[in-house]
Amino acid sequence: MKAKGKRTSASSVEPQKVKSKNPDLELKTQNLKPKTQSFVLLLGILLVLAGIGCGYHFSGRGEGFPKDVKTVYVASFVNTSRDIGIEREIATALRSEFRRQGQLRVVNQVDQADAILSGVVRSLNSRVVTVNREDEALQYEITLVTDLSLRRRAPEEVIWQTKMSRHTMLYSGSRGAVVTTSSEFKTGTLKTRDVGRFTDVQLTETLSNEAKEKLIVRYARELHQRLMEMF
Repeated sequence: MKAKGKRTSASSVEPQKVKSKNPDLELKTQNLKPKTQSFVLLLGILLVLAGIGCGYHFSGRGEGFPKDVKTVYVASFVNTSRDIGIEREIATALRSEFRRQGQLRVVNQVDQADAILSGVVRSLNSRVVTVNREDEALQYEITLVTDLSLRRRAPEEVIWQTKMSRHTMLYSGSRGAVVTTSSEFKTGTLKTRDVGRFTDVQLTETLSNEAKEKLIVRYARELHQRLMEMF
């Protein structure tokens, strides 16, 4: 972001050489330099804040991903959410994504790893975002919030970390909102015949579980992509 400001001719004049009959003008001229320094300092702070606004932080002043890190160990996540077992699902998805992409080799023993990926599952919640005239839920949004860090094993240091990272996905909340011809529906495990066969409760629960599975897979893919951008 570039800050634009108006130039003033007074900045090129040395205050001690100016003889003005207006003492107020002379005082403003003398105060111009410290004000300019304050503006530059403020601009620098704003640029730093803009750089970290995405929520991700890279150590080492952004030199890129360490070239000596070839192997990674995905540690068990801490789960503080109400969804039992999601920490294992996330760890499994991350291991699968790293193996599928191949840039970093996943190892099963921590002492074999150059780096360790660990995290905390803060929450996994769903909320209604769309209703019909009868106040029946048509669409839900599922949100996953996590903390993550990638640290070097020896010497121990943080390579990359993120706090309160949010990932969301929308899913249908009722029979009438399900579009069986959509690509999203076709990639799921639910069949067209199941929409009419299931009760409303069964259908909503099935759609919720599918949305969670898809969100975790997308989460692992986006995390891997974010890490690889450091190369």
